[in-house]
Amino acid sequence: MASTTESAPAPALRGPAARPASRLLHRWVWLRLSLLLSAPLAWMVLVYVVALAALLITAFWSVDSLSSEIDRTWTLDNFRTLLENEVYRNVTVRTVVVALAVTVVDVAIALPIAFYMAKVASPRARRMLVVAVLTPLWASYLVKVFAWRVVLSEGGLAEWTGLGTPGYGLTAVIIAQAYIWLPYVILPIFAALERVPDSLLEAAGDLGAPARTVVRTIVMPLLVPGIVAGAIFSFSLTMGDYITVNIVGGTSQMLGNLVFVNAGAANNLPLAAAIAMIPIVVMLVLLTAIRRTGALENL
Repeated sequence: MASTTESAPAPALRGPAARPASRLLHRWVWLRLSLLLSAPLAWMVLVYVVALAALLITAFWSVDSLSSEIDRTWTLDNFRTLLENEVYRNVTVRTVVVALAVTVVDVAIALPIAFYMAKVASPRARRMLVVAVLTPLWASYLVKVFAWRVVLSEGGLAEWTGLGTPGYGLTAVIIAQAYIWLPYVILPIFAALERVPDSLLEAAGDLGAPARTVVRTIVMPLLVPGIVAGAIFSFSLTMGDYITVNIVGGTSQMLGNLVFVNAGAANNLPLAAAIAMIPIVVMLVLLTAIRRTGALENL
């Protein structure tokens, strides 16, 4: 007996104009990828590349001393000022040294924490530790910096506990920024250590390899990409920061402060753009040096 239920209508066939397009997209993989990535790539080019190009162009302009208007005549006066003025040279060296110090502190703290998370802690404890590492990222940047200002202030928590306080200055900047950027260093190292097979370490131990040899020949080659990634995060973020220096740096200045002052109170946007090029050049030199070691290829 025939069923009384009506069969569902068949889906409508695609139009004839859609079939050639479907066959074309199926045949040309690069075309599918181009259409898929065109929007985000266009946004990145517009926001990042065009902004950097505008920054570079502005650095070749100057400010009229009488009218305070931007003179769009191309000149190298801003870069000549950066090279000849001792203040800018000292601030550049200070910024690089502080960024290196923050990076070294973060890597030194992150290595044992990441190793315990990846190789010692139980799965339940590992999940709790990952949450603990990520939790500071949910707090406001300003709240964390002002918290360190209270801790390091005269009569603050550090002095009250008997540890003593370094006061406001470069030491306070290194402490505060090392705390703020620490999660960005722990997570890449933790991810790199998780990729080290436990069976590989056990096999090296069974063959009688000393712990130092195991770390040097097995762990470190697999761990270097994670350390490099974390170091790049910490170094680059410290190079461009200026809020922490304003809050706990005392009278110290870094490149970010000079950019902020010249773009705001001094109303010298071309000079601010020239100063902003210094961290970019430093990072390009650093990435070039790291690339020659082959570490970037394994990231």
